[in-house]
Amino acid sequence: MAVYIVVDNPNGWPFDAAGAEVISARRYLTDPRFIDIKRARIFNLCKSYGYQTTGYYVSLLAAARGHKPMPSISTLQELRQSVLARVITDDVNQRLQKILAPLESERFELSIYFGRNTAKRYDHLAQTLFNLFPAPLLRAEFVRGEQWRIQSLRVIAADDVPDSHRDFVIDQARRFFARPRVVGRVPARYKLAILADPDAIDAPSDDRAIRRFVRAAAKAGIAASIIGKQDYGRVAEFDGLFLRETTAVNHHTYRFAVRAAAEGLVVVDDPESIIRCTNKVYQAELFARNSINCPQTLIVHRDNAVEVGQRLGFPCVLKKPDSAFSAGVVKVDDAEALATELGRLFKQSELVVAQAFLPSQFDWRIGILAGKPLFAARYYMARGHWQIQKAHDEKRRSYGKVEAIATEDVPARAVDLAVHAANLIGQGFYGVDLKEVDGEFFVIEVNDNPNVEAGYEDTVLKDALYAAIIEYFVERFENRAAAAQVR
Repeated sequence: MAVYIVVDNPNGWPFDAAGAEVISARRYLTDPRFIDIKRARIFNLCKSYGYQTTGYYVSLLAAARGHKPMPSISTLQELRQSVLARVITDDVNQRLQKILAPLESERFELSIYFGRNTAKRYDHLAQTLFNLFPAPLLRAEFVRGEQWRIQSLRVIAADDVPDSHRDFVIDQARRFFARPRVVGRVPARYKLAILADPDAIDAPSDDRAIRRFVRAAAKAGIAASIIGKQDYGRVAEFDGLFLRETTAVNHHTYRFAVRAAAEGLVVVDDPESIIRCTNKVYQAELFARNSINCPQTLIVHRDNAVEVGQRLGFPCVLKKPDSAFSAGVVKVDDAEALATELGRLFKQSELVVAQAFLPSQFDWRIGILAGKPLFAARYYMARGHWQIQKAHDEKRRSYGKVEAIATEDVPARAVDLAVHAANLIGQGFYGVDLKEVDGEFFVIEVNDNPNVEAGYEDTVLKDALYAAIIEYFVERFENRAAAAQVR
């Protein structure tokens, strides 16, 4: 991929730019050569990025041409609209206070060059701000009141860099300008980021499965990179994002999906799917409205809590709306347990989902990709437990047996019901959980980014399972490229 540094006046560019071509903003905006280039990374270092200025149009037209600008229009808009308050989460604020505590001054200025600072002790703070607002050169100002707070964050131009910082900036720029290594022998047509956390206990894909995704991508001409939550600032470098972490709306996975979608990436699964799949109240309403066969369900609030036992009987199941991997899901056997658990759950959510308990030896899982069945499995209950997973503590789990089944060997009614339910969510990658009771099928829930683990879900399709998911990305990439050419 070609790399261009776009500045107002190349004659005044003070840095060595090995691996990148330095061009003027006017040339980039007007020279037909740059309209026809299909793939390029654009480092926009103009002096001004205000609305409808030259710097603004460089990033805007780069996005229209299918190039990868840094900063992107979404980053410029966020900085212009002063959304800094949302940056400082409790976790970030604690680190901010700790890092700046030794300072005796009332004000502090932090220069951020490609996510780094010249002083190593400020690197973590610099990386945090860069991850939230990816731009090559940033400057943040902090002021001290009762505690330190960020007062401003702005993009700066190359000539705002002090002479004493220039060698450092050159080193950091070279790191970004370097061409990525292509995995495999096939030249990479696209770049795919796979967001994964190897330390997560409930990760939807294990290390072996992640490696198989990378190999499948290489065979399809895609350079796949494994990224973590610290790589938020790199999202715009890629053509697609594949989430292989357990998602939640109040979580970095959702922020990654939102950022990637805003940057025009193909995202699996997209932010809307995450919202719809991670909230059981939403799904209960959606399924009821569309006549999806489910266990008898009641949306519970403080005013109707007494109706749960009357309408559903005992035992019944209570679900925290954003439960995942069986966490936040409890079975209650009587009215006393019901009152206790509802009291606990109401402290976390105003609404709780209650369902009739349907005992079974296993749950069906039908994997749906782009509205079509991809794989199927039976998830058996954990030994001595009523769920497929039993949590012993925060770090220890036990599971029931997983038995992959060819989709053609699954009862057609189960597959049809799963497809119907998944299509109400979207056209991404979903895992539909069903129970079978006396030959009747009931949808329990639809999950985004379903499990694909080596030796489990892939035992029927093997490498073809990974290839099919990668091919989905390829089709989306090519459809997007074709649409851009038509425009």
